[in-house]
Amino acid sequence: MHIPDGFVSTELSVAAFAISGLAAAVALKKAGKDLGEKQVPLLGVTAAFVFAAQMMNFPVLGGTSGHFMGAVLASVLLGPLNAFIVMLLVLSIQCFGFADGGLTALGLNVFNMGVIGGIIGYYMFRGILAVSGKSKNGYAFAVGAASWLSIMLASSVCAFEIALSGTAPLKVVLPAMAGIHALIGVGEAVITVSVVSLVAGVRPDMLHTRIAEAQA
Repeated sequence: MHIPDGFVSTELSVAAFAISGLAAAVALKKAGKDLGEKQVPLLGVTAAFVFAAQMMNFPVLGGTSGHFMGAVLASVLLGPLNAFIVMLLVLSIQCFGFADGGLTALGLNVFNMGVIGGIIGYYMFRGILAVSGKSKNGYAFAVGAASWLSIMLASSVCAFEIALSGTAPLKVVLPAMAGIHALIGVGEAVITVSVVSLVAGVRPDMLHTRIAEAQA
């Protein structure tokens, strides 16, 4: 889902940089007020985990592969704005240090995976949680469903961005992106639920939205 240079129009790139920059300003301002001694190390550990997990691809089908995004995981652990900061850090390091995603497309990649994946993904999680029964199983279902949906939404928006830029027609790029990411999303959901369940069992206080609070 990392868009390289030359795939999107200048107008879309500029607009995405503006939106992502505004989101970064809001997130960093709030982080300066809200992050305590416990949350700062957790943010760093989460960013390191997401970065490492994104570097490992898993096979999907037809010789293609996908990788973990981690936006919903970060939002469940840290909250939506802190999850955006995690994705901003990870994507910036990948772009500048590993040329993974184009420099001119960095704003779009941050928008797709940080704003859509991290912020909107979190509110999809909360929405699903509100109707899932709020038990431990309902909590796990909400985490998994939001993880899958975040992948589908981010990849579909990415397809629209490419189509709007005239790089490929929507009728070609949308089914291709949505189809392969429907499978990648399953891996995303499994990994996210596994990690959140592990954290909930060992250190439930580290969850931004705790199961006990969800049941209240």
